[in-house]
Amino acid sequence: MTAQRTESANSVSASPFVELDRQTWSRLANKIEQPLDEEDVQRLRGLGDQLDMREIRDVYLPLSRLLNLYVGAAGHLHSATTTFLGERGSRTPFVIGVAGSVAVGKSTTARVLREMLRRWPDTPNVELVTTDGFLYPNAELERRGLMGRKGFPESYDRRALLRFVSTVKSGAEEVRAPMYSHLSYDILPDKEVVVRRPDVLIVEGLNVLAAARPRADGRSGLAVSDFFDFSIYVDAKTSYIEQWYVERFRSLRTSSFADPESYFRRYAGLSDSEATATASRIWKSINEPNLLQNVLPTRGRAQLVLTKESDHSIRRMLLRKV
Repeated sequence: MTAQRTESANSVSASPFVELDRQTWSRLANKIEQPLDEEDVQRLRGLGDQLDMREIRDVYLPLSRLLNLYVGAAGHLHSATTTFLGERGSRTPFVIGVAGSVAVGKSTTARVLREMLRRWPDTPNVELVTTDGFLYPNAELERRGLMGRKGFPESYDRRALLRFVSTVKSGAEEVRAPMYSHLSYDILPDKEVVVRRPDVLIVEGLNVLAAARPRADGRSGLAVSDFFDFSIYVDAKTSYIEQWYVERFRSLRTSSFADPESYFRRYAGLSDSEATATASRIWKSINEPNLLQNVLPTRGRAQLVLTKESDHSIRRMLLRKV
């Protein structure tokens, strides 16, 4: 009976993830020198985020070291494959996916990683692309009756996003993507993002870890995440994220909402109570359902989950071992 109980206990405790607290994680930086200064942090910090030098040191230094090790390992694997095939070719870009809810801070995470990875000698060319550029234009969303579901999976041109990432991953010299404006809340028809053979490409967006959709013939198609070499999910309690969303909405009244060109100009004059009520309504009707139905279920597909506390600080890391 003792042996059986032990075996059962081991099977329950076995997990493909290792959970690390912040203190343990921070020691894994292995004495890497801090590459960013206070000016960098101010530039990278998102609205409402509490990013500081301590967060860079404790969280992002170890993460940049881990990713550098992954990049090196991917390079060795690529070399082994080309040697086996008898080919000679340059290394293909290392692709990182960053997912998470609206207002959770994934954009800040992606920007910090871009700056950190650029400081490593073997990855000087790091590009960041957000999936906002692959949203259908507002006119098309209106035509499809999807304007109220902007950000849901069906509001994206997933084929175009998949084609973009796969083309970058294949080593194409130049790949273009649509550009999105948060000011006009729409695709900019006369502008593009151009990616030219990066060492690392970071793809940030709500649904980048979504599984492939079944095809009409019953076969499974490809997912964008099939082309990722590493993936990160930025996590927090839903109640925290809602609070951050409302706080950000209130702050935007005196910044981007106040711009005469802003799509959200009508919200600039709201009182505090009106802004809170409006933001809460938008959160409950759009962002929370999208989070619970589509974004949060992809968390288990990530190789690393970064969990935030109520003050925005990352306190727990869940790293996939296998």
